[in-house]
Amino acid sequence: MIMSEVAAPVIKEAQYSPLGLKAFTDEIKNTSLGELLLDYPTVYIIYKKNKKDMYDVYVGETNNIRQRTTQHLLEDPKTRSDWDAFRADKSTKMIVIGHDRFNKSLTLDIENKMMLYMSGVSSVGNLNNRRENDQNKYFTENDRDDIFSKVWRKLRKLDNRLFPLEQIIRDSALFKASPFHKLTQEQFDAKNLVQDRITKVLLAGEEDQLILVQGEAGSGKTVLLSTIFYQMFQYSKSKDHSQFSDLKMNLIVNHDEQLKVYKDILIKLGITDSKDQDTVSKATRFINNHDSKNKVDIVLVDEAHLLWTQGKQAYRGKNQLDDIMARSKVTVAIFDPKQVLKTEEYLEETDIENIRNRSKSQGNFIELKNQLRVQADNQTIDWIRAITDSRRQILPFHADSKRYDLKVFDDAAEMYRQIKQKNADQENSGISRLVATFDWKYTQNKRKDGKYWMVNAGNLSLPWNLQLKAERSIEKLAWPEQSQTIDEIGSTYTIQGFDLNYCGVIIGPSVTYRDGRVQFDPEKSKNKNATRQRSLANGEKVVVSDELLANELNVLLTRGVNGLYIYAVDDALRNKLFEIFSAK
Repeated sequence: MIMSEVAAPVIKEAQYSPLGLKAFTDEIKNTSLGELLLDYPTVYIIYKKNKKDMYDVYVGETNNIRQRTTQHLLEDPKTRSDWDAFRADKSTKMIVIGHDRFNKSLTLDIENKMMLYMSGVSSVGNLNNRRENDQNKYFTENDRDDIFSKVWRKLRKLDNRLFPLEQIIRDSALFKASPFHKLTQEQFDAKNLVQDRITKVLLAGEEDQLILVQGEAGSGKTVLLSTIFYQMFQYSKSKDHSQFSDLKMNLIVNHDEQLKVYKDILIKLGITDSKDQDTVSKATRFINNHDSKNKVDIVLVDEAHLLWTQGKQAYRGKNQLDDIMARSKVTVAIFDPKQVLKTEEYLEETDIENIRNRSKSQGNFIELKNQLRVQADNQTIDWIRAITDSRRQILPFHADSKRYDLKVFDDAAEMYRQIKQKNADQENSGISRLVATFDWKYTQNKRKDGKYWMVNAGNLSLPWNLQLKAERSIEKLAWPEQSQTIDEIGSTYTIQGFDLNYCGVIIGPSVTYRDGRVQFDPEKSKNKNATRQRSLANGEKVVVSDELLANELNVLLTRGVNGLYIYAVDDALRNKLFEIFSAK
């Protein structure tokens, strides 16, 4: 069936109060607008500013906006303080959204996408409706994104702080880790498998279960994990899942920037508050604060490849994953051995196989194979992977069928100029940054002379990451989202777990091209975490830098969603890239 062009949505704003509802109804009830908003399915938003100048927001959908709003005004405040606060604040407003193609499934899907966007808006402090209503197949599903974008553009005219540009939201780390994303079939199947296993294990009173979800960078692991955590939390609060009413659940994140993101999401959704240091924490804190006698029901571990496999600092154990599993009935671990970056995280191949085999023996091994981040065809993705995998080759270029923007540069300053240009076009391109292999000196301590630690590559010289001071209003955002970071260069440790629309990678002197292969020179790296010796279980000290430096480059080369720009410091590598690039 050929559908006509999607019409513009109808949006009406009103004061949120009994008098405001009456005025809203009286104004439109005898008009065509009234029929659409009063008699058909609608999506609505209730919002106000709080004392921190942030927004408290509720998103809902209904088949009867008058009846539903009356319930919110009169009944909900009796049992929930957030609804009482909405009613008591005279500045609270309600936006009602209608469209001639709205049906129950479409309004539920629009509601879900609205919550996804709200979770990514930095000015939203509390998102009160925490339902997850992602729909499957229905008649008007192909219109969803078009209708939503038209709705959003109209909402921006009402309040562009609450409703910023779509691209700005999509670039947000909160948005990218939100549990409201529409899952791919692979993610959906994996989620169901994990939740089924958790349910069976806990109801059977079993313990010591490891559910291992393996996938390479950009395969959708973080969204899967946040969705599982969120839905299991919802089950624990639902009368329909009374068997989970006392569910104890923790989320482990060993990456500083990602830890901040997860905490912000859970605070926004009302799952935790700023004083809660336990629900989401680093591995060492969890291990030190829990014991095997009082096990947590579920522990979800994001990027388990970052867990330590030897003692360090406050951790005096031998393997953090083992210690977490000893304190948990079910451990769900997200794992990618190609993102191990430090010697204290290093696992021998036999150790990796033991982890896989343990989960497989329990029927708990899941592998994500689809690439969701890099919007390139398979040949381009293979070109990127070939540089750091066992081939260590520079394959021939080809014209990417999806128009992924892959470029090599002989001028680092020109690459920086083009990255800045992409970043400035927030409506079409979005957040773009420079990153580099860890081949220039840097510590978290300031230099004695007061100057910045710098990356010097060809004719370009810029500070290393986390040195330029952020404005107070944005200092809590992830590194890529802070506006001043366009003028500094990110490291693997800063950008791991995040993505960029266009990523400019400076491949430093530790990566060379010799004897027809890409090679890694630990003598030219400043990454002591990767180049120092590793003590194996048998006491033998070995050098594992070749593998870890390759992983470092792999993380950097897989950050770009729509484009990857490369500048190589090593002359031979740069010349080889140009030789291949000019022959395409």
